[in-house]
Amino acid sequence: MRSPARALIALAPGLLTLTLTLALTGCAVGQRDLNAHAQMPATPGMGAAVTPTTAADGQQQTFESGAVTPTAWWTTFACPALDTLVTSALAANEDIKIADATLRQSHQLALAAGGALRPQVDASYQPQGARAPESLSPPLADNNQFLYALHTTQVSVSYPVDLFGALKSRARSALAAAEADEFRLLAARQSVAANVANTAITRASLDAQIIAAKDAMTAAQEMLTLMRQRERLGAAGASDVVAQEAALAVIEAGVPDLIRAEAHQRVVLAVLLGLPPGETLPPLPDMSCLHLPSQLPVSLPADIVRNRPDVRAGEATVKGAAADVGAAVAARFPAIDLTAGVGGASQGFGSMFTDGNLFWSLVGSVTAPIFHAGTLAYEQHAAEAALDAAKAQYRSVVLQAFVDVSDALTALHTDADALAAATRGDKAAEQSLTFAERQLALGAIGTFDLLNAQTLRHQVRLQLLQAQTARLSDTVALYQANGAPPDEVPDATVK
Repeated sequence: MRSPARALIALAPGLLTLTLTLALTGCAVGQRDLNAHAQMPATPGMGAAVTPTTAADGQQQTFESGAVTPTAWWTTFACPALDTLVTSALAANEDIKIADATLRQSHQLALAAGGALRPQVDASYQPQGARAPESLSPPLADNNQFLYALHTTQVSVSYPVDLFGALKSRARSALAAAEADEFRLLAARQSVAANVANTAITRASLDAQIIAAKDAMTAAQEMLTLMRQRERLGAAGASDVVAQEAALAVIEAGVPDLIRAEAHQRVVLAVLLGLPPGETLPPLPDMSCLHLPSQLPVSLPADIVRNRPDVRAGEATVKGAAADVGAAVAARFPAIDLTAGVGGASQGFGSMFTDGNLFWSLVGSVTAPIFHAGTLAYEQHAAEAALDAAKAQYRSVVLQAFVDVSDALTALHTDADALAAATRGDKAAEQSLTFAERQLALGAIGTFDLLNAQTLRHQVRLQLLQAQTARLSDTVALYQANGAPPDEVPDATVK
């Protein structure tokens, strides 16, 4: 019967072979499969049916389910001024620059983390000079013998045997962070494009409302002049004049708010374009320039998950969190390091590598955690909790993406109905005002009937402009909710 010591000696070659095999194949630990942790939620029902909208204001929008959203979706509004604004913002916006710099940083960190998997080579040169004390030398010794010089040069190679995949997990985590930042850059670009389009639409609407208010002021002023003439002729009383003055003042009081809001939208546009407030802006579109797209794509749920950059960023975050769990688990297993060195040492620089002055070393080490007061276990549990949070956040982002598409479809249908009603109301209010002015001239109605017709005409006109604005803005929202496919999908392969 062999002793335990002899048995271990006999098994040593086999254990060494197994260790080398595991080192070469990479025995990584931890969770890596995204589909096992963050399944896509079930296919939702998209709020409004994908049917054509009401033919409001002479325009009907149809929806094509499963169609690809164009990357430059803003060009579908057929407004060159809008195209110029979006292109300028994508080139100069500060938020995009921040996201781009963050992406470049994370890419470099991913490369640095990957470098830890490869051998590390270092070179050193150490010159040394010293003088020995005379008390340690013979009395007749030459003074030059007190001087001592040594030149040492060494090249060392170290290689971590990533037996349990700790370094590879860290590299995967860093690469996943870079992938998430790449999609965040795409999200920033899409967000800036949508913000520019919405701001330009809102500004154009406010400008049109200012023009409509000034037209109403002009009409009210003309009617006030007519009232004063009728008062002098005795055909109208002072109460009629005062009532018309009040109606004019109400319209005038609303104009400053519109002007202030329009100026604010100009400032917002300047910031989106990377310009200081007050800087000259490119030509801005007006409502007549903005054409409503007649056909709109509606992404399928799988396409939303594949194309929306915020969803893809959440997916990459889950990958990184799973890799962090693997690194935390691997930290509880032994770590193996191999270090080799070769060099030379001599009293003269030129003779360091001659025979007899060369030296070499080969060192292997195995470090196994024994007692860390529970720190490694706590860190693993924390990483697992972070993974659970990342999975929940991913599912939340996916669900919100489905909500965005459903809301945009519902909004476009209701916008079309509201615009159709506002268009009918605008025509009716215009005719009503025309009839009221004629009847007043004939004395068939009183001043207050005319004031009511004027007020209704002005209110309905503003409602029409607001309905047109909502339809344009919700079209932008649908494009953004669909998520345009990126020009380049990042490669998440660990090399």
